[in-house]
Amino acid sequence: MIEKTELDGVVIIEPRRFTDSRGYFCETYNINTLAEFGITTTFVQDNQSFSEETGTVRGLHFQAPPAAQAKLVRVLSGVIWDVAVDIRSGSPTFGRWVGCELSAEKGNQLLIPAGFLHGFVTRTPKCTVAYKCSAPYAPATEGAVRFDDPDLGIDWGIRPEDAVLSDKDAAAAAFADLNTPFTHEAHP
Repeated sequence: MIEKTELDGVVIIEPRRFTDSRGYFCETYNINTLAEFGITTTFVQDNQSFSEETGTVRGLHFQAPPAAQAKLVRVLSGVIWDVAVDIRSGSPTFGRWVGCELSAEKGNQLLIPAGFLHGFVTRTPKCTVAYKCSAPYAPATEGAVRFDDPDLGIDWGIRPEDAVLSDKDAAAAAFADLNTPFTHEAHP
């Protein structure tokens, strides 16, 4: 099942689960199935993160062209609040965000195209998150915006002072200072 969000290209994917007395089976990624829904992103790298504490924030991150990344995010253990922010200049939704609760129990996923900031906060301890990326990690192209930027007004469900952050994320720039490398391509 594919559910569109208010941000063009950001979709929630719920893979079908086949359950029996042993548990369940599902395909978490199938290039042909996604293509039937118009999703033709090719993924080249898989990443996994583990967060010990509830309230761990990772993001808001992006990689600039030519290493811009689309991401397909899912949770292997625990629950997160996953967020995408449109940073495509000229987009009618520039600076707007959507959030989605992803959990291992539900098995849902969030597809975030290139041109969006991405970040998440853990809602349970001991969260393991896996995500596919459409381009390899390229540190020279990475950028970040503060997760608690007042211009974005993202509701993370935690007090900003309680967030567990990396030093890099704590030092991220303000949204107002972002010189976005992305432009919105209008489709007729």
